[in-house]
Amino acid sequence: MPATQKGRGQAPLVEPAQLTDSDAVLVDCRFDLARPAAGREGWLAGHLPGACHLDLDRDLSAPRGEHGGRHPLPAPATFAATLARCGIDLATPVIAYDDSGFAFAGRLWWMMRALGYRPPALLNGGYSGWLAAGGEPEAGEVALAPCPVPVVGDYAGRLSIEDVRSAQAAGATLVDARSADRYRGENETMDPVAGHIPGSENRFWGAVTDAGGRLLSDEALAAHWGELLGAEQLVGYCGSGVSACINLFTLVRLGRSDAQLYAGSWSDWCSYLPREDAR
Repeated sequence: MPATQKGRGQAPLVEPAQLTDSDAVLVDCRFDLARPAAGREGWLAGHLPGACHLDLDRDLSAPRGEHGGRHPLPAPATFAATLARCGIDLATPVIAYDDSGFAFAGRLWWMMRALGYRPPALLNGGYSGWLAAGGEPEAGEVALAPCPVPVVGDYAGRLSIEDVRSAQAAGATLVDARSADRYRGENETMDPVAGHIPGSENRFWGAVTDAGGRLLSDEALAAHWGELLGAEQLVGYCGSGVSACINLFTLVRLGRSDAQLYAGSWSDWCSYLPREDAR
């Protein structure tokens, strides 16, 4: 049955004004899919004081293969070692931010939560919101204080393409987080095949924040999800398993902590399709 308990403790938000009293490790997740180097360049130019930078391609993904999607998840032990270099162990409080409506910070949230880490809080409004609130950035490299690498298991809630097919056959509802035009196959900009997984619903990840990159109220989020909140089983996906994570974050806040992620997402699914099946 669907989970009904509130899940804010597993999907916490932090306001810029609360950072002054925090001893959390700060993680800058800024990234630009169109210009991958821009995230680190932006971090070097200015970031929250003491924040380390984790790059989507280098740190939050494994090398791309024929299948598995454009941003495969790194091996759990590899990711644990990455976090340990930033001084993050299983119980470390972490605050993550980006400047893209939680698209990349949400990926870090999902990965850490799925491996049994204390789920990081996301900075409401992101980097721009922090600057607007009077934040004074720090430039350049940051001296890190590494910690021992903890032993972790596998990602909980990660589904493969075979798992997704089985889940659908058992009645699961798939939710595509991409924009409506990409979902309909009208404007595919990232993958060689356009369209969506047959039978999936669409809930655009960018609709869960306002124009300032702040998360909508729980009431607005519930209206956004509508009847899907009552689905027996929910599986989220997007283009490559990144932006779907903020959709899952909102579901956890609304009490659906059982929703799963098709990690390879559409870029994995379409890698098994002939390219002439583009529509």
